[in-house]
Amino acid sequence: MKSLAPALFSLGLAFGPAIPLAAQEIAMNEPAEAGTLEQRTAQVVELINGTLDPRQAAADSFLEAVPPEQLEAFGAQLTAQFGQALAVESIEPVSATRASITIRMERALARGGIAIQAQPPGKITELLLQSFEPVDDSADKVTADLSALPGSAAVWFGPLEGEPAFAFGDAKQPLALGSTFKLYVLSALERAVAEGRLGWDDVVKLGDKSFPSGVTQNWPDGAPLTLHTAATLMISISDNTATDLLIDVVGREAVEAEMRASGHSNPALSVPFLKTVEMFVLKGGDQGEAYAQADEPGRRAMLSELVTQDVDPAPILAVFSGGKPKMVDTIEWFASMEDQRGLMRRLAASADDTARQIMAVNTALGDGARADWSYVGFKGGSEPGVRNLSWLLRDETGAWHMLALGWNDPEAETDTAALLAIAQRILALDR
Repeated sequence: MKSLAPALFSLGLAFGPAIPLAAQEIAMNEPAEAGTLEQRTAQVVELINGTLDPRQAAADSFLEAVPPEQLEAFGAQLTAQFGQALAVESIEPVSATRASITIRMERALARGGIAIQAQPPGKITELLLQSFEPVDDSADKVTADLSALPGSAAVWFGPLEGEPAFAFGDAKQPLALGSTFKLYVLSALERAVAEGRLGWDDVVKLGDKSFPSGVTQNWPDGAPLTLHTAATLMISISDNTATDLLIDVVGREAVEAEMRASGHSNPALSVPFLKTVEMFVLKGGDQGEAYAQADEPGRRAMLSELVTQDVDPAPILAVFSGGKPKMVDTIEWFASMEDQRGLMRRLAASADDTARQIMAVNTALGDGARADWSYVGFKGGSEPGVRNLSWLLRDETGAWHMLALGWNDPEAETDTAALLAIAQRILALDR
């Protein structure tokens, strides 16, 4: 298998100096927009699979040496030998614009390096995949890798009604969800529409602002948007301000009622149901510990007096950008795998498929991983120490399935790329 590496040079995929990245002279102060290196590395998966136009990811200088049709031919050769590229297994930056990367394919780990432009748009200037380590994946190997994760993890994959095809951990253990909690808001909104209390095309005005992720925190005050638009922003790009707007419109108590109606085993862990700005202010300020220790009436009283607008953003941003978990086991939104399955049942059973269409805008999966499913809907969530990835899936027979992965570590940061790679491996297992 590893003998393929010389062929990469003849195909021109190795553009730039074909020497190990660690041996190159690296300018450690190269400017690059935060996250661009990771975004371009993620696009390597699509380039290998032939699902992305190379012009969207590669710099002109790269394409002069490696024309798009040549890159596409190489991807076809690679996938024929090793199967579809599934996910970024790892990325190890050595500067703002260079990294060693590992791409997980169905039957191999492809290792090499990437470099991008120092200035926007940060397109790929070098890409070298120089070794291919065959893998013979199995449920036991996935289980072993999940067992090696620090903290607590759980996975459930299988039909919404029936036994799992793959499971790990305690399906009844509550785990922090991060932004996956927004599916409860979506489900409550869907219920309100079904009951005639609200309409997807109702127009509301943008009110109080939260913190990123999202875009509406930068929109003008009072900007009009439909509930459908707000819901799509909430799910597809995890817009926090749009989320809080919907909680206000639907009603906090209605979201809590939806959580109970879904069969949640311990809704008290997430009651009162926090808006994102409340969570940010509590954890970034000096009231978090008191809130965590208060009973439900005490918490509701604190929220009624909590100042969430015109607050100093510095301590809040420091908490959530520093990588150190803070109160992830007390101030969050919680659900077990069984709880999530109950929520997915409600979303799957709705006669109106609007919410499911919204969940399908951003699936976090490439074409290869989606090929076996007639429908794929997704929501993920994260904060330091918290990762959740959850999919609602429908197979070719019309049966509904769920794949959900949760990973909490109150002591250290967790890694979305690692969990996503495991998710893709689970989907590739025989079922």
